[in-house]
Order: sequence, then C-alpha cells, then structure tokens
Amino acid sequence: MSTRTTFLPYGRQSIDEDDITAVATALRGELLTTGPLVERFEARFAEAVGASHAVACNSGTAALHLAALALELGPGDAAIVPSLTFLATANAVRMTGAEVVFADVDCDTGLLTPAALEDALGRAKAAGLSVAAALPVHLNGQVCDMAELGAIARDNGIALIEDACHALGVADVGATAHSRMACFSTHPVKAIATGEGGVLTTADEALARRAREFRNHGLIRDPQRFENRELAFDSNGPNPWYYEMQEIGWNYRLPDVLCALGLSQLEKLDRFYRRRCEIAAMYDRLLEPLAPTLRPARHNSVQHGWHLYAILVDFDRFGMTRGQVMAALRMKGIGTQVHYIPLHHQPYYRERYGAQELRGADTYYARCLSLPLYPAASGDDVHRVADTLIDLFGARRRPS
Repeated sequence: MSTRTTFLPYGRQSIDEDDITAVATALRGELLTTGPLVERFEARFAEAVGASHAVACNSGTAALHLAALALELGPGDAAIVPSLTFLATANAVRMTGAEVVFADVDCDTGLLTPAALEDALGRAKAAGLSVAAALPVHLNGQVCDMAELGAIARDNGIALIEDACHALGVADVGATAHSRMACFSTHPVKAIATGEGGVLTTADEALARRAREFRNHGLIRDPQRFENRELAFDSNGPNPWYYEMQEIGWNYRLPDVLCALGLSQLEKLDRFYRRRCEIAAMYDRLLEPLAPTLRPARHNSVQHGWHLYAILVDFDRFGMTRGQVMAALRMKGIGTQVHYIPLHHQPYYRERYGAQELRGADTYYARCLSLPLYPAASGDDVHRVADTLIDLFGARRRPS
C-alpha cells in the first residue's frame, strides 16, 4: 500500500465536471475565439462586482496594460506603484513609455497607505516628474483604504487604477467607487479560473470602449469615426469590409472557450470565497500558539479576499532561514511561496531608477511566507500544514 503524501501547493484551481461540460459545449460551437460568450462573461462579471462595464482580456497583466493605455499614459508621464507587488503592476506602466515611482508599503500588510502615497507624490514632485496615475495593489486579497487614497488622488489630479488581481469576491471591489478602473486576474490560482485571463472594470463608458479597441489591435469599425473617407465609403455608404487603426493596439482577446469556463466559475465565486474565509479562520486558530513569532500578515480591520494566506515569520528567532523553512515544508509535501520580491530591487528597475530604500517593503519581504490556500483544501490539509509548522518551530523558538 502506498504511503505517499499528497503534495499541497500554495494555490491551485478548482475545476468541477460542470466546468468541463461548459468548455466541451463551447468547443462544439461555431466560434472558439471572439463569440457570444465573451459578452456574456463580461456582463456576468460586471454584475458580480457591481461594475458598469467589464472588458475581458487574456491576462491580468493585459488588463493592467489596457487600463494604462485607456488613461493615455505615455512618455512624459509617471505613475506611482507600490514596490511590494508582482512585476506586472509596474511593467504595465513602463509598457506605455511612462515612468514608475515606487511607493513604500505598510510593513505588516504590504499595502499602499495614504501616507506612503503622499510621500511618493512628494518625491516625484521634487524630481520634476508629472504623476498621472497611481496603482494601489490589494495584496493577498487585502483591500487598500480606497476612500482615503481616492481623496488624495482627487486633490492631486491623478487617476487610480486598482490592481485587484488578488481581491475578486470582496464586496464593492471592482465597482470603482474611488478609482477609474480595477483590474482582475483569472489565472488558475486566483479566485476563479479561465486558464489564463483577466478583466478590467470601470464606470466610464469611454474608458471601456478604448480598452476594447486596444485589446483588438486598435481596430475600429464605427463608420462615424472613420478618418479616411475615400477608402471607407462608396456611393452606397460604408464599405462592409472596412476598418481603421488610428492607434496601435494588441491582441489581448480572451477566447469564447475560456469565457465558457469563466461563466461556469463565476457561478461558484461566492462559494469559493466562503471556503477561503473558512480556511483562513482555521489557520488563525491553529497557528495562534506560535504567535507573535509567527502571525498573519494583515490588519484585522481590513477587508480580505483571501487569495493568499500570508504569514510573517521571525526566522532569526526560530533559528532557520526562510529557504530552510520552505525546504523542510516541501519535504513534508507542503508547498509555500514568497509574495513578492520588492520591485525596487529588480535589476531592470534598479538600473533605471537607482538604489532605493523602502523600509516597509523590505521589512515585509524579509518575513513573509504564503501557505496553501484554495477552496478544495480540506480541514485535514489545513491541520497538516499547521501541525507541521508547530512541530518545526515549536521547539526552536528562542526566548525574546
């Protein structure tokens, strides 16, 4: 009889038979790329998050890039990005030609705070940069103080783009009450999965229209907007084959077959979210004996989507490096990850903007570790992770 232990990754998709049926049905349809399921998915997604408009695309990175393009960021502009985030948040700004100003974050949550945003604005102004936008990141699923950030943005005439890739399912995230747009990911480890995919939401119809055009090569088919009248029209009216590209765009489309999966997954979003909350509550209770040397990376007052269950660990007090801890857990069949290496340390950004000291981001990074969290994880799985941590750390904790 096998005694092999099932490996627990830090995150994974939850695919059921109805998801497979939905995809199989789409495969039997006439259109695999852009078809009716794209609009249905967009409408259902907008309804789920309380948005006026949703624009589906092929990744969360694409959603961020489309948002930056829709705002017309470009050379001569700058955007503020918290250093504690994935590469895509800053890269989407640079892909427009705009510059990035890195903001520090709260050392216990990794979130952009109002004070950190004001500090970054002050540094940008002192450097002679023209800040047009800021991209607060709802790290791990925790929601930034959007009301306060929005007030600062209005006072300074800048736009906010929410990087909400971790926060799908949290009430009001995506409705853009305090931002111009919000961007989501439907990567397999996120709240719902489409394989790869992303969605931009906004209350602004013009921004949604621009995002849709940029995701499809910049292609325009509206006769009222055609500029080359000689080619666009004949005596009978608009030529039926005609289109124009007035601005360069990209192929960021999300295919019908993946929207079929997304529609099926959206029906489970509330259930998935409730399960993530249950698992997080279990971790809170089971890991409490290791506090404060090991504790959750959050403030209890902050709304949370529980994309990740991140902990903060005083590795020195336990007498182990983070790499040693991760290796020991992996030997027990438990996967972990680090979210994220602060972007101001990445060689590309260090070369472009020089060495920077952002103490909050560095302090958070030095202690963070993400534990397995996904809807299909069982109570036994959570107990296994907690028991392994207690066994690993319990006898190693040094006196404070």
